[in-house]
Amino acid sequence: MSSRHHTMIDPRIEDLLERAGDSKFRLVTLGAKRARQINSYFGQLGEGLGSQIPPQVTSTARKPLSIAYEEIRADKILPVAPEDMPQEPEDDEAETDADGGDDAGA
Repeated sequence: MSSRHHTMIDPRIEDLLERAGDSKFRLVTLGAKRARQINSYFGQLGEGLGSQIPPQVTSTARKPLSIAYEEIRADKILPVAPEDMPQEPEDDEAETDADGGDDAGA
């Protein structure tokens, strides 16, 4: 009599990684951000504000993170790569002051 136990992770991590660009960090960040949004949505339901986006999938899960991962599996939530930030030029004045410029002795 062998019964197969369901794993705790459904959807499978491999499926989620494919959708998150094969990055575990991006998957965790994406899931956590969406889970916070879902949690905020459930928190404001009785207030009638309607400012949060509701869950995008029908789920039997009760935990926001599980719902977020189901949304990622269903391609309802997609990762967006951040734009490259231009580097700020170095401040030459700070170097002059640190070297003890003309302000030190007068």
